[in-house]
Amino acid sequence: MGNVTHAKVVIIGSGPAGYTAAIYAARAMLQPILIQGIQPGGQLTITTDVENYPGYADVIQGPWLMEQMQKQAEHVGTRIVTDHVSKVDLSRRPFRLECDSGDRYLSDAVIIATGAQARWLELPSEQKFKGYGVSACATCDGFFYRGKEVLVIGGGNTAVEEALFLTNFASKVTVVHRRDHFRAERILQERLYKNPKISVIWNSVLQEVAGEENPLKVRRAILRNVKTDELTEHPADGIFIAIGHTPASELFTGQVEMKHSGYIKTAPYSTATSVPGVFAAGDVTDDIYRQAVTAAGQGCMAALESERFLAAHGEAEPAVAAE
Repeated sequence: MGNVTHAKVVIIGSGPAGYTAAIYAARAMLQPILIQGIQPGGQLTITTDVENYPGYADVIQGPWLMEQMQKQAEHVGTRIVTDHVSKVDLSRRPFRLECDSGDRYLSDAVIIATGAQARWLELPSEQKFKGYGVSACATCDGFFYRGKEVLVIGGGNTAVEEALFLTNFASKVTVVHRRDHFRAERILQERLYKNPKISVIWNSVLQEVAGEENPLKVRRAILRNVKTDELTEHPADGIFIAIGHTPASELFTGQVEMKHSGYIKTAPYSTATSVPGVFAAGDVTDDIYRQAVTAAGQGCMAALESERFLAAHGEAEPAVAAE
């Protein structure tokens, strides 16, 4: 049996949303506890170059940015816990959280900032070149492919939107889809077909990513036709995997209201979930923007709303909190 700790606010997750929530909650004297999870720092820890985060004229590194956010959160009074929440009970206050270590937390308010993960094809070569020409975020990395040829893998809204966005930079965008028709919304398809920079390869999948070794750099893609099994090589300076994202919301299934896609629902212009005292921020609730800066903004909102909630409702009774 691990330790039992009572807190005014527990933040689950440690990406831009989690750390920003921690900074604002600590400055509000809420003495927050942030539980980092299995990937401290979130998706930015696997993002090499970050060029669109406000305040930095030069390119910065994703892991470095997360280190700075963590240091700031700790500096203003956040308690950072290296653990993973494995079970939650949001049916009553104080909310109950159990971690892999056996430690338990009772919290008067909870901020969910568990993020989301881009879906990958799980090819060995894809993983090898991840961050070196293979990306899952055109908005993040499209700028680096100005005047170059890129491939987009996928056929849903994500793939078509990424392809359209990449035409702002790339000289040529080729969409590779395993079927002979798109699943994307009709209006998006029409925009894609009208764009002279975009071509489509149907009935094909990415078989392998190939390129230079030292330093690692994508140069071409090997595609396989799903009907004939024929392999073909295509030049590519970048390959964008656009088969969707999966929110890390499984822990809260059946406890907070979610969209069909698994993203946590929040009230309009708010981070409040369907459970009073539970707030959600960042990619676990955002299926539209999915940017570090918007996640940080939502983290700020969640902390401010937590403060207002606690001010209106007070803390848990001492007898209950001591359980």
